[in-house]
Amino acid sequence: MERRVEVAAVVAGDIARHHARMARVVFTQHLRRFTETPEVETTADLLRGALEDAFKVNPRLRGYVLDDQAHLRRNVVVFVDGRRCDDRVGLADPLRAQSTVHVLQALSGG
Repeated sequence: MERRVEVAAVVAGDIARHHARMARVVFTQHLRRFTETPEVETTADLLRGALEDAFKVNPRLRGYVLDDQAHLRRNVVVFVDGRRCDDRVGLADPLRAQSTVHVLQALSGG
């Protein structure tokens, strides 16, 4: 019985460490007016991969975030760990294991 408890504790620890290593993609509420915006955990090491993981959950989301050339739309802004992403074409911003990606629509007007 004691051995089973030890194994269960090791497995639970492995699962917790695995989840702790996943970056998170969060979409602002504004995009929810148009389509479902799931919060996604990803093992991607680049922004593009993280977004692709979100698009797998909701393919319609792609059209609100990316244009026809698969570049970030002009009215969309992405922050990785609080820093605005500058690579709107390649989306090659690196992600850390515990990064948080925020995707939002930029506001315009006066």
